[in-house]
Amino acid sequence: MSLQARLIGAGERDRFNAFVEGHPKGEILQSYEWGEVKAATGWRAYRLVVEDAEGTIRGAASILERELPVLRRPILYAPRGPVLDFRDKAVWEALMQGIKQLGRERGAILFKIDPDVVEDGTITPLLTELGFRRHSRGPNFEGLQPRFVYRLSIDRDLDEILAGFHQKTRYNIRLAERKGVIVKDDCTKADLPHFYRLLRETAARDKFLIRGPEYYDIIWEHLVERGYARLFMAYYQGQPIAGTLAFTLGDKVWYVYGASGNEHRNVMPNYLLQWKMICWAKSLGCRLYDFRGVSGDMNPDNPLYGLYRFKKGFNGELVEFVGEFDYPFAVTAYRLWNWGEPRYREWRSRLARAKELLSGAGGAKR
Repeated sequence: MSLQARLIGAGERDRFNAFVEGHPKGEILQSYEWGEVKAATGWRAYRLVVEDAEGTIRGAASILERELPVLRRPILYAPRGPVLDFRDKAVWEALMQGIKQLGRERGAILFKIDPDVVEDGTITPLLTELGFRRHSRGPNFEGLQPRFVYRLSIDRDLDEILAGFHQKTRYNIRLAERKGVIVKDDCTKADLPHFYRLLRETAARDKFLIRGPEYYDIIWEHLVERGYARLFMAYYQGQPIAGTLAFTLGDKVWYVYGASGNEHRNVMPNYLLQWKMICWAKSLGCRLYDFRGVSGDMNPDNPLYGLYRFKKGFNGELVEFVGEFDYPFAVTAYRLWNWGEPRYREWRSRLARAKELLSGAGGAKR
C-alpha cells in the first residue's frame, strides 16, 4: 500500500478537521484551530497528513514549533497527537518520513508527542522501534499535558448519568439549585473579563500561574466563535461567583479551565457548573466528557488529592496515558536540552512569580 505524507495549508482546514473529529483518538489540541491559537502566542503551526493512493487521509498531526532559549534551535511538538491508528506501523512510518523532513528543514532538536493512548503492551515497543525515547515525568502536572485524566462516559440518558454520581455530588448539585445559583450557558465575550477576574482569584488562592487576559481573547476568537468552546458562568444573588471554559470536538467535550471566587463557595457552584456542562455535552450528541487532569499520586496527603476527590464524585474513570515520548533529531543537542530543561522551567517559574508579585496580578504566563 502506497502512503505519502505532506504538509497542508488553510485551504484544507475543513478536510483536516473532519478527519480529526471523526477519529477515535481525535483531540481538540490536534484541531486546525488550536494551531492558530498557539500561532498567536509565539509558536508556529504545521499540519501534516498521511494519505493512501486514493487520497484518503490515514493519519494526521498538527505540529507546533518553538525555538528553545540558549540553543536557538526549535522543537516540534504534536500536543495529544498524532491522530492515527497507533498499531498501524505503515502509517506511522509514512508520518515519520514527513516529520523527519520537516525536522531537517527547520533544524529542530526533537519531535515530542504525548498522545491520547493507553499502554496495552504494544505502544511503547512500537514507538521505541520507530526511534522514540520515553521522556519520564512525575505523577502530578509536570508534563506539557496531564498524563492522568478523569473521564466520564455519557452515552446514557441524563437521568441515568445523574443517578450514577456519588450521593454527596448529587446533593451538592441540588444544594446549588436550592440556594438559587444560576448557570449562564450562553455567555458572550462581555462575560470574559468576569471569568478572568475569578481565574485570578483562583490562581492566587491555589498558588498556580495563569496566562494574561489576551490569551483568553485569542481562545475566544479561534475556538468559541467557531463553535469549538463555550464559557459557562455561575451567578449567585446577581453576582458571578464561578466559571468554566469547555472545549469540544467531534463526540467529546473537555473541561479545560475552571475559576471560582473566594466568596459564596458554600453554595457549591462548581458542582452545578459541571452538571450543566455535561448536559451541554449530551445536547451535542457527545459520548465522552473529559474532566482533564488529576494527579497519579493517590495519597490523601497530596495537595492535589482534593481535585481528584471532586472529579471522582462524578463516577467516571481514571485513565493513564502512555506519557511523553521524544524523537531526537540531534542527539547531542537533545541531551543538552534534557539536562537544561528542568533548570530552565524552574527559572521561568520563579521569574513569572516575581513578575506576578511586582504587578500585583495573577496573569503571568506559564
